[in-house]
Amino acid sequence: MRFRLTPRDVTFFDLFASNAEHLVTGADLLAQLIGAEPADRPGYAARLRAAEQEADTTRATITNRLNQTFVTPFDRDDIYTLATAMDDCIDAMEAAGDIIVLFQIVDLPDDVITMVSTLQRAAELTAAAMPRLRTMTDLKPYWQEINRLESEANRTHRALLAHLFGSPQYQQTPTDVVDLIKLKGVVDELEKAADAFERVGSVVQTIYVKET
Repeated sequence: MRFRLTPRDVTFFDLFASNAEHLVTGADLLAQLIGAEPADRPGYAARLRAAEQEADTTRATITNRLNQTFVTPFDRDDIYTLATAMDDCIDAMEAAGDIIVLFQIVDLPDDVITMVSTLQRAAELTAAAMPRLRTMTDLKPYWQEINRLESEANRTHRALLAHLFGSPQYQQTPTDVVDLIKLKGVVDELEKAADAFERVGSVVQTIYVKET
């Protein structure tokens, strides 16, 4: 690890750890939303929206502190990119939950649950990894597993699209086609979330390479 003569503002580490906890909360609320009765889903969506807003506040704090800090714990661009990628994770999860509620989607394919479970695991791993940025230890297994989870989510996403476009269930009437479009909106947002988690892992890898 590089030796520094100037003190660093270590508050960023706490902010990233806090933001990762918002990701865990968001993923768990999304899982509860899709498992709930349709009438109960708006309540979970509201809580998910609140978690997204808290994450936005943390991200704004990171950006403001970045603009006010002379010596940062690692590259300034990497701090900004990491904060942005984490924000993208919860934005996509919140959007998926919002679509389900706003479009009044009742039945969700089983693979939607599979994708959300993958996001939950990615969020948990990210929350465990953020505190380790302080010491740059045991981070390689994190980004390797995040990459694996993203590949898993990609496969599930493709399977879901094949199911939606190949099933007569979504092709018999104009209403069926509208249902297909609604569901595609959900699964595409879940895929965006998985991609965003992969970007978080990639930024962590970049920081590790630069700092060790």
